Amino acid sequence: MKLPAAFPGPHEVAPRPARSAALALLLGLLLLAMLALELGVGAAGWSWPLVRELRLPRALAAAGVGALLAQAGLVMQLLLRNPLADPYVLGASGGAGLGALLMLVSFGGLLGLGSLLGALAALGLLLLLGRRALAATDEQAPAQLILIGAMLSAVFGACSTLTLALVPEHSLRGAVFWLVGDLSGATRGAYLCMLAALLALLLRAGARRLDRVALGGEQAWLLGEPLQRLRLGLVLAAALATAAAVSQAGAIGFVGLVVPQALRLRGVQRMHQQAWAAPMLGAALLLGADALARGVAMPYELPVGAITALVGAPVFVALLLRGQA
Repeated sequence: MKLPAAFPGPHEVAPRPARSAALALLLGLLLLAMLALELGVGAAGWSWPLVRELRLPRALAAAGVGALLAQAGLVMQLLLRNPLADPYVLGASGGAGLGALLMLVSFGGLLGLGSLLGALAALGLLLLLGRRALAATDEQAPAQLILIGAMLSAVFGACSTLTLALVPEHSLRGAVFWLVGDLSGATRGAYLCMLAALLALLLRAGARRLDRVALGGEQAWLLGEPLQRLRLGLVLAAALATAAAVSQAGAIGFVGLVVPQALRLRGVQRMHQQAWAAPMLGAALLLGADALARGVAMPYELPVGAITALVGAPVFVALLLRGQA
């Protein structure tokens, strides 16, 4: 099965460009609908104090995490020129998971702080090991970064497996939920939403340069773009967005993979639209997934990362098949 091209070449037919006004209206309505669903679902019924104290902060966290993961996936696919890249491909998620588990074993908590420190440590290793790849202009640079990220992810995954054996039994269930992806402990939703808005503004401001990066390293260099600086900025943006999201909700998959691909297949090809459309769709997707996680088996709550995987995998396959039709 041939994958649809992430960045259509001169001999490939791209989808019809999407109109910004219609796209913004559609995504805005979808986001409002998912927000209403998130605020209305729950075993305890509906009351304004409950919504204000519990559901609204969680809804903001879901929106912020979804937006950041979608933006990180968009940046990763642009940087690596690979439609199957996601926020976790460069090892940030593995480092965050290991950091959280080490904090849990050492201090009995502080998962968010541990995951943030772990993701930043993974970023530092990536920049150290991949400094030549970031400066290269040939098409091997993305492949080298992917290999370095895969190596880091494997090392962090093995260390996490070993550390999980040391987690106290009474904390084991929480640790497993967090590794799969869970929003029940997220408390910084407003800050995540502000960070996603800031990142959207930065991506929108640099849209023309980033569209040139999408042409490939050599083409961007010939057009006069500071390739190493742009790649470094993209790596930093994706890693920090991933670190912020993972520190609050654990490793939630498929959002960063599905959202940019869905937009691209609907004709949203240029960064000036992708910059704001990706966080809106990512926020709506995770709001809907969290509503399902809380409502499908009430009064029990399922890990939202499992819901995004169950929903995201068939949706992604459907998008690929539709892109070939």
